[in-house]
Amino acid sequence: MTGTTRLLAVLGDPVEQVRAPALVNPLLERLGRDAVLVPVHVRPPDLAAVVGGLQRIGNLDGLLVTVPHKIEVCRFAAELGPAAALTGSANALRRGPGGRWHADNFDGVGFVRGLRARGHEPRGRRVALVGAGGAGAALAAALLEAGAAHLAVCDTDAGRLDALLGRLAARWPGRVTGSAAPRVADAGIAVNATPLGLRPADPLPFDPALLPPGGVVADIVMKPAETPLLRAAAALGRAVHPGLHTLEHQLECYTAYFGLGD
Repeated sequence: MTGTTRLLAVLGDPVEQVRAPALVNPLLERLGRDAVLVPVHVRPPDLAAVVGGLQRIGNLDGLLVTVPHKIEVCRFAAELGPAAALTGSANALRRGPGGRWHADNFDGVGFVRGLRARGHEPRGRRVALVGAGGAGAALAAALLEAGAAHLAVCDTDAGRLDALLGRLAARWPGRVTGSAAPRVADAGIAVNATPLGLRPADPLPFDPALLPPGGVVADIVMKPAETPLLRAAAALGRAVHPGLHTLEHQLECYTAYFGLGD
């Protein structure tokens, strides 16, 4: 690092589990960029103050965003990209001309690309998604865009769930339903898009035994790599898809979004 080093930050609460620095910093080195991505622990009451301060740092070019800030962070951008505008959540912000900030969300495209790279094609399949927060919203839109036959979204926050269903149904009528309890019994793919699994005492977001044979259980939690949900699903003989694959397949998105390959 030198006086010319450009900065990127990843914001979260907690932040100990983030894997982005371990993948993005080697990418920056391979690309020959004098830049570094650092984790920043931001509690929800402090988000406005922290983001406002970071956006005033002259050599800070962008932000990555993780749980629980993906919805709230949209209000700090002057412009939203297509995925952020559709879902109301963002996981990346960049500084644009004149200091205007742009936000978008690459969770969904990274998740779908990761699924397909492992041979789990969502097109034509019924998908159950637990969690309608920032990450869940992005995954929901991407799965429907990828051709999922039906998406059953579960969230205990009725207001948040209804808001997401309204956005999705307007674009994909008849292909999405919602509930307060998980409905995975007919799902070809069941996804945990909640933070459940970050802590050892967390309950399972759903029972993988309820999936039909041949069902795939996916988790967006990055750390631990093998969450209790994935461990339980594997013990039942279900195919599992860990969270790291989503981040791996976002790297090319970040390269283009932040102009790292220029």
